[in-house]
Amino acid sequence: MPRRSSQTPQTLSDFLTDSYTVSRLKKLAALVAKGLPTRKAELITVIEGVMRDPEKLRAHWGKLDTLQQAAVSETLYAESLTFDADGFRAKYGKDPGWGALRDYGEGNPSRLWLFIHQNHLPRDLAQRLKPFVPPPKTTQIECVAELPQNVTLSWEQYDYSSRKRQIVTEDVSLYICDTERTAQHDLLAILRLIDVGKVRVSEKTQRVTQAGARAITEVLAGGDFYEPTESKDPWETEPGAMKAFAWPLILQAARLASSSSGKLQLTSAGKKALTAIAPKTLRTAWDRWLKTTLLDELNRVNAIKGQTGKGKRNLTAVSQRRATIVEALKECPPHRWMTFSAFSRFMRAAGHRFAVTRNAWTLYIAEVHYGSLGDEGFGGWNILQERYMMAFLFEYAATMGLIDVAYIHPSGARRDHHELWGTDDLDCLSRYDGLMYLRINALGAWCLGMVDEYVAQAVEERLVLKVLPNRDIVATEPLSAGDALFLDQFAAQTSEGVWKLDEKKLVRMLEDGHAVKDVEAFLKARSGGELPQNVAVFLGDTHTRASQLTAVGPALLIAVTDASLAKQFAHERSLRSLCMLAGENHLVVPSEKETAFRRALRKLGYALPAGQVK
Repeated sequence: MPRRSSQTPQTLSDFLTDSYTVSRLKKLAALVAKGLPTRKAELITVIEGVMRDPEKLRAHWGKLDTLQQAAVSETLYAESLTFDADGFRAKYGKDPGWGALRDYGEGNPSRLWLFIHQNHLPRDLAQRLKPFVPPPKTTQIECVAELPQNVTLSWEQYDYSSRKRQIVTEDVSLYICDTERTAQHDLLAILRLIDVGKVRVSEKTQRVTQAGARAITEVLAGGDFYEPTESKDPWETEPGAMKAFAWPLILQAARLASSSSGKLQLTSAGKKALTAIAPKTLRTAWDRWLKTTLLDELNRVNAIKGQTGKGKRNLTAVSQRRATIVEALKECPPHRWMTFSAFSRFMRAAGHRFAVTRNAWTLYIAEVHYGSLGDEGFGGWNILQERYMMAFLFEYAATMGLIDVAYIHPSGARRDHHELWGTDDLDCLSRYDGLMYLRINALGAWCLGMVDEYVAQAVEERLVLKVLPNRDIVATEPLSAGDALFLDQFAAQTSEGVWKLDEKKLVRMLEDGHAVKDVEAFLKARSGGELPQNVAVFLGDTHTRASQLTAVGPALLIAVTDASLAKQFAHERSLRSLCMLAGENHLVVPSEKETAFRRALRKLGYALPAGQVK
């Protein structure tokens, strides 16, 4: 929905009287009549007379081209009767034809100026137009039927031999990352890593250290979005850790982990999450991330300076920015790919707009005076809002498994920042510039509230594997990154293009929250038929053994010096429902019953000092 104007639109007579000189009124009047008078009041009467006549009004409407009619329609049905130039440009791809008068030149105005004056549609004119001007077309997101294998980048380059500027193109491979299952694995893996004290963070910022990021990267399914590499090009930006940076902040915002002495440790909720259903934990984490102030994602766009001190005070509330993006996502069809650029245009066209800062003059590139983003056109939507959106979507929504992403290396992916002062040496404005496509998956649709129940998306059938009775799995053609990642979770590669079902890896996969039926569905979808009996029996036996044990939650183990006393406690009427005997002189108390156990113990004259809990 277009932005509201602070001033109520006036009548046509008011606009003509207040906004135009005689010379400009003559140009407008020339569009509707000949033999014009010379006085201002008489010119206004001529224009008003035509625009009040229903037949003449309809005739002039009919002379507008399609884009001009769309401009009138959009303004007529806007709540404020105000023409939204930015939204119109995003929706229709270009501006309507205004003629030279809109730019205050000497040329002739287009007929559109008879309807829209100073970006407003007069309210009396709107009443006469409403009966025959149809509502504007619905704003829709553009989706793509199929992802390309490559992205073609192009740029202008000076050729010294020909002394001319040439257009250079390069095809870059597109990385596709299906995040729904990966995020569920990563969540549990990192919770376990935190539980054993392997994730270090800064005590001041709560952000992960380099050592902590390396430890997290090692347990991520398929690694981070970008592999850490040592580029030979000194001007090429390396994206660095993204998932490994985001997860510690996500878990702290979700209150599943907290910082203590430079390390993350699990909270009681975090310990319960170890045995909880991963999608539910991710939904809670997502809801809490939308409200957290632990991080402003714009901080991760390192090239934009001025985000501290006065600049920080001018930044808008992150919760409002996130909420605006989420509302736009809810209007997009799930399970369909869309370019990031199309999503950005949709947000502007549909009125889902937000501000990153109240004063762009405080933000800058390289140098506070010359590189200020307050200059007109410098801190536009593509520089501030789009970079914020990319950080939020790529590093957080994708990491938590809500959206699948397709991307390239950020170096040279976007060149819209090169017009800014101080960017000559920047091959990208942010580490997220490589985000090309996104898709809301089944987990995302549920977390966003688009569906009432989470149903994991069925595995797409693609015949690329052959499953043999000896439990070998042979790739009949190159596997996608997602297929190879999933296969590596339950099978060990024995040679080029050959894997073997591995019992240890399969058991570990089940511990991470996956089910044997997921493996069966994947193998059937990729091989195109029923599995060999030996393989089916192997998977069935593994499922049976895994289902015989159930983690019911954390508990407190208490040592009792006297075995007879331990037995007495276990059978005591007030305690027997709160604990159970383990061996001869140990008691096990479920965590949720610890408070009640201590209270009952005190009534019997015994105590368990907190300092004795190890």
